[in-house]
Amino acid sequence: MVHDQTFYGSDFDALNAFDPDIADVLLSELGRIRSGLQLIASENLSSPAVLTALGSTLSNKYAEGYPGRRYYGGCSEVDKAETLAIDRAKELFGAEHANVQAHSGASANQAVYGAFMKPGEKILAMSLPMGGHLTHGTKVSFSGKWFDAVHYGVVKETENIDYDEVEALAREHRPKVICAGGSAIPRLIDFERFRAIADEVGAIFWVDAAHFIGLVAGKAIPSPVPHADVVTFTTHKVLRGPRSGALVCKQEHAAALDKAIFPMMQGGPQMHTIAAKAVNFKEAMTPEYAQYAKDVIANSQQLAASLLELGIRPTTGGTDTHLALLDLQGIGVTGRDAEARADAAGIVLNKNAIPFDPQKANIASGIRVGTPSVTTQGMGIEQMKTIASLIHRAVTEGDADPDHPVSQEVRAGVTELVDRFPAYPR
Repeated sequence: MVHDQTFYGSDFDALNAFDPDIADVLLSELGRIRSGLQLIASENLSSPAVLTALGSTLSNKYAEGYPGRRYYGGCSEVDKAETLAIDRAKELFGAEHANVQAHSGASANQAVYGAFMKPGEKILAMSLPMGGHLTHGTKVSFSGKWFDAVHYGVVKETENIDYDEVEALAREHRPKVICAGGSAIPRLIDFERFRAIADEVGAIFWVDAAHFIGLVAGKAIPSPVPHADVVTFTTHKVLRGPRSGALVCKQEHAAALDKAIFPMMQGGPQMHTIAAKAVNFKEAMTPEYAQYAKDVIANSQQLAASLLELGIRPTTGGTDTHLALLDLQGIGVTGRDAEARADAAGIVLNKNAIPFDPQKANIASGIRVGTPSVTTQGMGIEQMKTIASLIHRAVTEGDADPDHPVSQEVRAGVTELVDRFPAYPR
């Protein structure tokens, strides 16, 4: 399915005349997107409507506070934009309350700590090497520096979340908050099981749905919203909105989370971005978006299956979502080398640790691939088979040198594909 895409409007000529250096960067980035396969699981191609809202005069307005309760005058119009975004988020996700001011997913996550925890208190979350996220208690993050993090992992045989370990750790440590979600989890999460564990130990149940919230919006996978006390998410992955964050929660937690966003964690909100979120939420309510979400999963599953046929093993045996985590040990290539070889051939993906990875994180034994962007461009099942072949050849026969013969041959295949399914066609 091809989705309507355009790019810069008439103002680009004025920008080019005033600042050709930045204009060149914008055009070069457009060229980069158009010339390669964008397989980063946490990226997508926002619509022209979203980009228009981002580039609007709402960027000018300082609007500390919330609609009807601002600390600055002149907020009548931005109040309308934020109210629309809030109402649409609540409708889209069936939520009792929504806050759309978070500048990013990490900012939304920070608000959860601010609302429910004091420094030194315990959180139970998935470890980063097993698929979690930096803000879930890693030592280099504020979350690990200020809070006592206990981490669960996966069952070695299945590479799926070890729910028995979650339960045992919750009973032993009695955490204040239990978190589900992460950045490299290809399978569905059992939210009901997490809810039961949280209830048993009296913990807040938080779902970080940054990666998969777009699939929830499209009704392609089960929603965590009925089960969780709070769900945080980004708006720029499968959801295909602006680069930002948001959260939805139960009404009983609304005041605490609103105060944690402002004034605890942030000052004035980015009103142009909030307007873009409102546009994005409206887009996600359409039948076309629902089909898109299903297509993203179908493409992801086909890509993982095709790579398996070529000898590159998906962890957990496959995927239920928009991403696959691939173990390269069987072909004797590190994640770092695979990323570099793919990049030289015009395929953009990222190295990623796999469960129980023997390599350091900056080398890694795996790669992560996602299908949101290529699905937005209209690619389908047959194209996923082609992409798998291109990835396999680049990784197993190619080189980090773009002038390598195999790299050039793979890039020619990539070019043929993206010419048929262009990003932001004119």
